[in-house]
Amino acid sequence: MHGTSDSVAALLNAVKNGVAEMDGVDVAVFPTFVHIPLASELLADSSVSFGAQNLYLGESGAFTGEVSGLMLKDFSCESVLIGHSERRHVFNEGLDVCAAKFQSALEFGLEPILCVGETMEQREAGTTESVIADQILSVIDKVGIDVFKNAVIAYEPVWAIGTGLTSTPENAQAVHSFIRNFLAKHNENVAKSMRILYGGSVKPENAKGLFAMPDIDGGLIGGASLDATSFLAICQAAKT
Repeated sequence: MHGTSDSVAALLNAVKNGVAEMDGVDVAVFPTFVHIPLASELLADSSVSFGAQNLYLGESGAFTGEVSGLMLKDFSCESVLIGHSERRHVFNEGLDVCAAKFQSALEFGLEPILCVGETMEQREAGTTESVIADQILSVIDKVGIDVFKNAVIAYEPVWAIGTGLTSTPENAQAVHSFIRNFLAKHNENVAKSMRILYGGSVKPENAKGLFAMPDIDGGLIGGASLDATSFLAICQAAKT
């Protein structure tokens, strides 16, 4: 929940111009709902794609304040975040709600980016893997494994978001490897092709080390994405 029309336009233009000089990296931005029309306008002829931070179930209805996948497609959104840690822990969206939103995204032709991750308490209790397994399995039980070929998973340790704490590349890799192996138990081909992103205080200083890990395929960038110079440096680190 950041930005005004002026600041968002400046950020989008800076990212668009910076990415135009890069090859070998896919870049997407996720503005607030009110800034999606601006993104649609400014990024129309750009390699930068854009999506939404959230969506609600179904096409329409008496759900004041909510936005549907149909509305997002109306502005050419390509993807949507599902189950971001703040949606799960601040707005209390449970496993069933996140799975239903994942399904709704698919129904409207949006690429779901499923966010999974553990809190500090869960990490200290040694339940990281079981928590993440439950988050992924709730979606598999709802829509099956095959649809994941049209989706992305983002591992975001809740304890590392906005705290300045960052998992070491090796620890992050261990969780990413677990996610890929967990998917492989259901469909090995999906697991191999799955794009798994890391999101937990990624900065220009640590991006290269994180992205060098074999199962980390990119980043879901939070605070650093609000500064074009920092964000473009992270994009540069992700070049293949």
